[in-house]
Amino acid sequence: MNDMPAKSFDTQIDLYRKLRTSWSAETASPPESWSAENPAKNHCSVTALIVQDHFGGDILATGTVGGTHFYNRIDGTRWDLTVGQFAEPIPFDDIPSSRDAAMRDTTPEKYQIITQRLQASR
Repeated sequence: MNDMPAKSFDTQIDLYRKLRTSWSAETASPPESWSAENPAKNHCSVTALIVQDHFGGDILATGTVGGTHFYNRIDGTRWDLTVGQFAEPIPFDDIPSSRDAAMRDTTPEKYQIITQRLQASR
């Protein structure tokens, strides 16, 4: 499932900018939760997978009111490209997680859609 080479974006911010235009109702989990006003909402798991594809590091998890939230740690630094979906600060428990756990929170189809959109935008 990891079709893209690591470090194919110069920075996480470059990747974030492309992800913002790649997220949609079609890629959110669940789809009805997506809105143009909050495009990151319910994209944490698929985004954590894609961040790891491009920058390596670890997938971490934390509990929130809405359920498990996934994000990354790269070279010892926490990177959460979907934290903007939350209206207030969330706890960061930094619980080690995995690609399998993140994939169970999304679908291979959603992962592929975003991966293809990122490839097309380069």
